[in-house]
Amino acid sequence: MAVADVLELRSVSVVRGTSTLLDRVDWAVEEGQRWVVLGPNGAGKTTLLQIAATQTYPSRGQAWVLGEQLGAVDVFDLRPRIGMASAALAERLPAGERVVDVVRTASYAVFGHWRETYDRVDNARAQSLLSTLGAGELAERRFGTLSEGERKRVQIARALMADPELLLLDEPAAGLDLAGREDLVQRLAQLAADLSAPAMVLVTHHVEEIPPGFTHVLMLRAGRVVASGPIASTLTAKSLSRTFGLELHLDARGGRHAARLAG
Repeated sequence: MAVADVLELRSVSVVRGTSTLLDRVDWAVEEGQRWVVLGPNGAGKTTLLQIAATQTYPSRGQAWVLGEQLGAVDVFDLRPRIGMASAALAERLPAGERVVDVVRTASYAVFGHWRETYDRVDNARAQSLLSTLGAGELAERRFGTLSEGERKRVQIARALMADPELLLLDEPAAGLDLAGREDLVQRLAQLAADLSAPAMVLVTHHVEEIPPGFTHVLMLRAGRVVASGPIASTLTAKSLSRTFGLELHLDARGGRHAARLAG
């Protein structure tokens, strides 16, 4: 059986002490796909993303990332090919560093500008990515002075700096107000529509945060897969209700979704 181009999990479980964080998960991501991983707190979403980022290994089962099997490859060779934006990574970014350096240092997979050098191509790419994400005017600002929405956009620009083959976004809209969320969702929709963009996996609790153009959804509850497949046929009121454990009504219009209690 051929391994998926980007990511494949076969009967993957992750156990920590007496807790099973993931339970026999099967999942495959192909080149060009844009996946949403959806579920409540404690569903195993972050653990799943950590495997995709080569930061966690399965306790049982097999996982391949970019065609290489975890446990049989040096993950330090894989990690530069993966872009990731998360709250945990954001905490490691120096507050006093210029935004352009926050983005450029991703080329060396470091946090904080030191003695590395950058050429015109690096500078142009960093500025272009910032501009694409609506943060071009922030290049000379200090990262610690940015609003939460601005920080999110800079983190995504950083995640794209090394031209990754897989982009992982862990709750990118968390903590944003309505305007900030809608701006970010539209920018991610533009990125999803770019045929040259890498395969993408976005983790969220909320269907309202799913950008138009995302193609597939993986729904988790208590570490188990509830449903997986194309968004159009998989993300339904029934599957959403099973995922969150209560009866929900789902609206879908223009590539956007909204959920509310049924009745």
